[in-house]
Amino acid sequence: MVITTQVFESYLKCPLKCWLLFTSEPGTGNSYSDWKQKSNESYRDLGVEQLLNSAKNDEPTASHIASVNIKTAKWKYASYVNTESDSFKSNIHGIERIPPEGRGRSTQFIPYRYIFTNKLSKDDKLLVAYDAFVLSEALNREVNTGKVIHGEPITAVKVNTAALKGTIRKLTSKITSLLSNESHPDLILNRHCSECAYQTRCRQKAFEADELTLLGGMSAKERHKLNSSGIFTITQLSYTFRPRRHPKRLQDKQEKHHHSLKALAIRENKIHLVGSPELNIGGTPVYLDVEGLPDEDFYYLIGLRIIIDDSVIQHSLWADTLDDEKKIWHDFVDIVNNLAMPILISYGSYETAFLKAMCNRYGEAPKESSSAQAIAASLNILSVIYSRVYFPVPSNGLKDIARYCGFKWSEKQASGIHSIVWRKTWETSHISEMKEMLIQYNADDCTALHIVTTTIINLQRSQQAACNAKLDNIVDISKLKRQHPYGFKRNNFVIPELNDINNAAYWDYQRERVYIKSNNTLKDIVQTHKQKHPSIPINRTINIDPKRTCLACGSNKVYANSPTKNRIIVDLKITSYSIKRWASKYVYKQYMCANCNKTFTATNDLLSKSKYGDNLKAFALYQCIELRLPIITVQKTLNRLFGLDLSECKVNRFKDEAGIKYKPTYDSLIEILCKGNLIHADESKISLKVGSGFVWVLTSMEEVVYIYTATREGDYIQSLLQDYKGVLVSDFYAAYESINCPQQKCLIHLIRDINDDLFKHPYDDGLKMLAQNFTNLVKPIIETVDRYGLKKYHLNKHLSRVNAFFDDLSSMLLATETGVKLRVRLEKNRSVLFTFLQYDGIPWNNNNAEHAVKAFAMLRHIINGLTTEKSLEDYLILLSISETCKYKGIDFLDFLRSGDTHINAFLIKQMRKRSTDKAHQTNRPDLIDVTVTP
Repeated sequence: MVITTQVFESYLKCPLKCWLLFTSEPGTGNSYSDWKQKSNESYRDLGVEQLLNSAKNDEPTASHIASVNIKTAKWKYASYVNTESDSFKSNIHGIERIPPEGRGRSTQFIPYRYIFTNKLSKDDKLLVAYDAFVLSEALNREVNTGKVIHGEPITAVKVNTAALKGTIRKLTSKITSLLSNESHPDLILNRHCSECAYQTRCRQKAFEADELTLLGGMSAKERHKLNSSGIFTITQLSYTFRPRRHPKRLQDKQEKHHHSLKALAIRENKIHLVGSPELNIGGTPVYLDVEGLPDEDFYYLIGLRIIIDDSVIQHSLWADTLDDEKKIWHDFVDIVNNLAMPILISYGSYETAFLKAMCNRYGEAPKESSSAQAIAASLNILSVIYSRVYFPVPSNGLKDIARYCGFKWSEKQASGIHSIVWRKTWETSHISEMKEMLIQYNADDCTALHIVTTTIINLQRSQQAACNAKLDNIVDISKLKRQHPYGFKRNNFVIPELNDINNAAYWDYQRERVYIKSNNTLKDIVQTHKQKHPSIPINRTINIDPKRTCLACGSNKVYANSPTKNRIIVDLKITSYSIKRWASKYVYKQYMCANCNKTFTATNDLLSKSKYGDNLKAFALYQCIELRLPIITVQKTLNRLFGLDLSECKVNRFKDEAGIKYKPTYDSLIEILCKGNLIHADESKISLKVGSGFVWVLTSMEEVVYIYTATREGDYIQSLLQDYKGVLVSDFYAAYESINCPQQKCLIHLIRDINDDLFKHPYDDGLKMLAQNFTNLVKPIIETVDRYGLKKYHLNKHLSRVNAFFDDLSSMLLATETGVKLRVRLEKNRSVLFTFLQYDGIPWNNNNAEHAVKAFAMLRHIINGLTTEKSLEDYLILLSISETCKYKGIDFLDFLRSGDTHINAFLIKQMRKRSTDKAHQTNRPDLIDVTVTP
C-alpha cells in the first residue's frame, strides 16, 4: 500500500473520497473540480518554468527526475521530482538545492508547491509538509522548510515543515488504517461536496439510506451522539421531537435550531412553525443578491429586484474588472437613494459581508440618506427562518426552500460555485453567453428570494388569522400535544355520529343500559348495586341546653320560635387499636331575640358544623396524604368499611377545607426556614390538567415545604431567599447561584456525573487521574464526618488539602474534551464544593431534599396529571405538614385530629403528655410538672 499525494490530499477533504479514489471508483464529474484542476496545472507549469529560468547561467537545473540522490545532485533547481519511500509517494512540483556552507554542514533541500488561489488554506500548507515528509523519508535526513507559491501577483510563503511532521505522521497513520479496511468509511456530506467529482454519487446514496448527514448544520459531534443512541436516519430522528414551552426568561433569546423538528417536517412534508415569524416590511422592498469571487475579494455583479406597488423592476449592475467595482457600488447607492423608504432584503451572510466591505472600501453614505438607513437596517431572511420556520427540505439553503415553494432556476445546475467557473471562463474568452448566464442566474436568485419572503409573510398572516387548521401543509408547534404511544386516551372523531356510536360501546353503558334488558341476573346485580346505604344508627344523643340570652346583643328577652330540631354528625371513634363509626345526634331549638329580632340556635357552632366529624376528615386526609391513596380509593374505602355514602367530591372538599385551615401553618414553616441556618433545595416537574409546572422543595433538618411555580425559573425562590443568611445546599442548577448566601453544592451529584463520564470514556487516562485525585481528596473528609460528625473543628484541617488539590488542578495535563470540561466545572464551583468544612452541622450532600422529593414523587404518581393548580397547592400544603411531622417525630393523623394548627405547639403538648405518662408509670408524681421544650 503506497500513499500518494493525491490520496493524501483527498483525505484532507473527505475520508470517503480518499477511499473511493484509492479503490479506483469512477467519479460522476464536476465542472468546478475540472476547472480547478486545469487552473492549478496551468499555474504550476508556468511557475515551474519561471523557477527554472530564475537559475543563473552557472547553476544547472533538472526536470522530471525519478529520484533525488544527495551525492550526485549538482542542480540548483529541479522540477517534477518523483519522490518515493517504502509507503509514501509524492510528485513534488519543484525542489531547491542549497549546497553546504562549510565543512560539517549538509546539503539542504526545499520542496516547492504551486497553488493558483490567492488565499491559502491549512490543507495547502499540509500538502507541502507532506512533500517535505516524503522527501525526508527518501533522503533519510530532515527537511525542515518548504515553500508555497500562490496567487496573482505571485507570492511565496515559507512553511515550517518540521513543526508539521507530527501532524503528517498522524494523518498518514489514519490513512493507512482507513485503506487497509475492506469496508468504506461512513458517508458524511460536507462543504467539499460541491467541488467533488463524487458529489452526485454520495448524495444519491445518502438519500437512499435517509442518512442524517443530509441535514445541513448538524455537526459530527451531534451526529455521533445520535448514532450512539441508535438513531441513524432522518425518519428515526423525526420521532424524537417533543414540543416544549419556551421559558419566559428566554423570551429575548433566539430559539435554538432543532434537527429533530427539521426531520419531522421532512417526514410529514409539512411546514412547521415555532412561534411566529417576525417579518414586517413597511417600505419599498429591495431584494438584493450579489455575485463575487471570494478568492479575490471582488464583487462583479449586484442584482436588485424592486417591488413598487404591483410592478417589478430588475437591476443588474455588472463590473468587467476590479476597477469597475466602485462604479457599480455607487450606482447601487444611487438607485436605493431614489426609493421611498427602501428595505434591503437578502439571504445569508454573503450580502451582509458585501455591504460592510463596500462601506469600508468606498466610504459610507451620509447618515440621513435612504441608502445609509437601508444598509444599517438590512434584513436577512435566513435569520427569520432559522429556528422558527422549518421547511420540509434538508437544509435552509435558498435553493432548497425556493424549489419547495415552486420556483425553478433557468439553469438546473446553477450554484454559487459554478458561477465562479462561468465568470472565469468569461474573463478569458469574453463569450457573451457566459455573461448572460450569470446575469440570469443572479436575477433568478433575486426572484427566488422574493418568493421565499412572500411565503414567510403569508405564513405569518395565516397564523395570526388562526387559519392553520384550514391549511394542510402548515403545523403550529404550540398546538401540538405530546403523543404517548401507550395508555388509555379519549378518542376524537371527525364525524360526530361516530362519537355517539363509540360512547355506546363503553362497559358501564352496555352493562347498565343494554345487557340488563336481556339478562335478569345482570338486572338484579345492577339494582342491588344502586341500592342506597341503610340509615346509620345513632350512637349518642346530645340535648343542648336552652339559651337564655341573645348571642348578638346579650338581651334576656328570647323565646323559642320553632319546634325541636336535630342534626346528625357522622364521625369516627379512633382508639389505639381500632376505628369505629360513631354517629352523634344533636337535639336543639331555634330562638329569636325580642330586642334585636336576631334568630339563633342554642349554639351557633352547631349550624357551621359539617355533616361529617373532624376525625373522619382527618382519617381521609391521612390516607390521601400519608398513605398516598387516590381520593377515589379513599372514598370507596370509607363507604365500604363504615357504611357511608360519601362522594368523591365530598372527600376532595375535605382536602380543600384543610388547605384553607392549614395555610397559616404552611406560611409559618416557610418563615421558619427563611430565618434558619440551613436549607436544602431541589425541584421537580409535575403535569397538570392544563399545562405543567414545577414544585420546589425547601427543607431543614425539621421543616419541609413544597412550593409550586408555573415555570422552572428561579425568580420566586430567589425573591423568597433574598434575605436568607444561612447555608443553602443544592444541586448545580443555575437558578440557585444568584441567591446571595453561603452555598454548598451536592458532592453526590458531582460524583455521579464523574462516574458516568468514566463509564463513557474508559480509556481516558487524564480523566481517570483527575477522578482519582478528587476521590483521594474527598474520602478522608467523609471518614472524618463518620467519626466526628459535621463539626468544623475537625473538618477545618482538610482545607489545606482542598487548596492544594485546586492548585494542582490548573497544571494537570488533560487531552480530551471531557477531562477539560470536568476541570472547568471544578474550578468554576471551587468556592461552593467544600463550604461544609467551615460550618457546624452543614451536610456535604443534598439527600435531605432528595428524600423529600421522593415523597412528592409518590404523591405525583397518584395525582397522575389530573389536578388543577389550586388543588395541587392544597396537596402541597398538607404534604408539607405531613413531612414536617415525620421529620419532627409526630404522627400526622394525631396532629390532624388534635385540631391544632401550630406544629411546635402540638409537639410541646405531646412531649408533656409523654412525660406525664412516664411519671405515672414509674410512680413519680414529682415528674409530672416538668417543663418540656421541643
